[in-house]
Amino acid sequence: MATKIRLQRNGRKNYAFYAIVIADARAPRDGKFTEKIGTYNPNTNPATVDLNFERAMYWVGVGAQPTDTVRNILSREGVYLKKHLLGGVAKGAFSEEVAEQKFNAWKNDKQKGLDAIATKLAADKKANEKARLDAEKQINEAIAQKVAEKKAAEAAAKAEAEAAAKAEEAAAEAPATEAPAVEA
Repeated sequence: MATKIRLQRNGRKNYAFYAIVIADARAPRDGKFTEKIGTYNPNTNPATVDLNFERAMYWVGVGAQPTDTVRNILSREGVYLKKHLLGGVAKGAFSEEVAEQKFNAWKNDKQKGLDAIATKLAADKKANEKARLDAEKQINEAIAQKVAEKKAAEAAAKAEAEAAAKAEEAAAEAPATEAPAVEA
């Protein structure tokens, strides 16, 4: 029986979520499987992989053939590096302790890289949020300035109208007072 390590689709429409399974090569994608060894969620940034490392090592060791996507996932998780190092131990190229040191060094470097990416994403998000907030403040200041100019224009027009009204009242009272003075 030829076994494959493949993805089995779960999740809802437009939100795929995959299980990493061991299945017969003749079984359909979402059909019967032998064992579930992990999950893969491509919807997060970066994609989330939850893998039972020991079981994945076992199945790769006994010859299960992964699909292209699963091969990439297993490679990123270090399954193939560990298999390669154990092959070197079997050939006598180096000891198992040295293989573990090399694997742990690779794992630490990978974790540092992932942490750096996460830090960069967080910094970019914070910078974008600050830029958006600054742009919004500038827009609000421009609107406030326009409103202040409009209110000042309205106040000037109102003062002008009041001055004109007072001038009319004064002009209306002046001829009325002059008329009786002319008759006397």
